Amino acid sequence: MRPRLLFVCVENSCRSQMAEAFARLLAGDGVEAASGGSRPSGVVNPRAIESMAELGYDLGAHRSEGLDDVPPGPFDAVVTMGCGDACPHVPARRREDWEVRDPKDLPAEEFRAVRDDIRRRVAALLADLGVAGRAKATGPGGPAGA
Repeated sequence: MRPRLLFVCVENSCRSQMAEAFARLLAGDGVEAASGGSRPSGVVNPRAIESMAELGYDLGAHRSEGLDDVPPGPFDAVVTMGCGDACPHVPARRREDWEVRDPKDLPAEEFRAVRDDIRRRVAALLADLGVAGRAKATGPGGPAGA
């Protein structure tokens, strides 16, 4: 059975969306990845869409959702992304809180640095869970041209 991952931030518009995308991009069908927000904005940040498009991933196919919209657990890993007390507890076998700076108001170069940091963290999480990398992602928002 493939690991189930959930990435959580407040608005589910940027950081958690990119983390979900990287899980899909790096592991393909080797994981079931989802993301949600404690107070979802309802839109995916256009800068996140643009930033992920630079890497060949169509984040525009994603939706900003609340935690009530996420498929029910159990999850193998739940990662909160610097949202502190605004992120409710979601049961999981493994929990991590990544203090990831919210990039939405950062200059493009710093936005990309946060994106790349999220990619490194997701890759490390996947490796720690024993998930082998895949050539391409599947599911919504897969790589452009997939």
